[in-house]
Amino acid sequence: MTNIKGINEQNFAETQPPTSEGDTTPSDNRKVMIELNDVYKVYPRKKQDNLHALDGINLKIYEGDIHGIVGQSGAGKSTLIRCLTALEKPTSGSIYVDGEDLSALAERELPKARRAIGMVFQAAHLFDSRTAAGNIAYPLYLAKQKRGTRHERVEELLALVGLSGRGSSYPSQLSGGQQQRVGIARALADNPSVLLCDEPTSALDTESTQQILHLIRDLRDRLGVTVVIITHEMSVVREICDSVTLLESGRMVQTGRVEDIIAQPETRLAQELVPPPRVDEEVQLDGKYTRVIDIAFTSTPGKPTGAKVMSVVADEGADVVGGTFETIGKTQVGRLALAVPVGRVEHAVRTFRSLGIYTEVRK
Repeated sequence: MTNIKGINEQNFAETQPPTSEGDTTPSDNRKVMIELNDVYKVYPRKKQDNLHALDGINLKIYEGDIHGIVGQSGAGKSTLIRCLTALEKPTSGSIYVDGEDLSALAERELPKARRAIGMVFQAAHLFDSRTAAGNIAYPLYLAKQKRGTRHERVEELLALVGLSGRGSSYPSQLSGGQQQRVGIARALADNPSVLLCDEPTSALDTESTQQILHLIRDLRDRLGVTVVIITHEMSVVREICDSVTLLESGRMVQTGRVEDIIAQPETRLAQELVPPPRVDEEVQLDGKYTRVIDIAFTSTPGKPTGAKVMSVVADEGADVVGGTFETIGKTQVGRLALAVPVGRVEHAVRTFRSLGIYTEVRK
């Protein structure tokens, strides 16, 4: 049988059991920083049915969390972020940020409310004619802070994002990752309580992506800022998010703590976060025809350990033809593709399912 390293009793140690599906409440009962209550955004269209860009969104994001909003193009992600920044008002429903209902504010009250929200874009959108320091100082200038205060704050922010000594550099003299660091520093200039990041790494190479994600997590840890990341990349969610929401056609398909979601491997979001391994559907085992079945297991109490799973695989005469193993937060998840002799498929499925292991036969 194929030997898959790294699965044993120790590294699939028990962790706390998952909470109920869709529950994003942290264990330490922090306050709600962002709350959406029955939010709709409808765009009227003359010759077609009205477009429901947001269709009844109810969501809570807790202080200090990094929350991912995922979904394909047209899912409603961009509309959601425009509503969160009060650039658009929802057709109905309420949006609270740090206790203030943005959807109820008058136009003259919005600039002050928006200063509590820092925005990081897919491209840094820096002013080419301004230095890194000048770009970071710009929101402070708009807020009419004194020159000396602005200079002190800019130097502090440059150090915070790892760009000490680069304040006099223009965007053309900076790499893509460095430009994004300037964009992050600018977003933090007014000491916001919330940092909204719209596809912050999609224009970066792999190394720069990792550096920016680590920076965002470090800033959350050091400043306590609540982060919302709009992304289509599940690797970003796996890397740094505490909780995640899946949108589709303006509706919320699933939401929850990331570790809780992956402990429910049958759900769509769990399978997108840790997809089944890609394997050839026609596999022969000792010259016999087989069927491929997928199993998934996690390091949660009451579930079989990795060693137990591999023991059952051997007992069923199966072979591991593909495997994916991820450690997300404190939870480990394994997804295996097994080649099982045709005559033993039904027995193997019953056995795995009786042990509480998610099992599906590939068609």
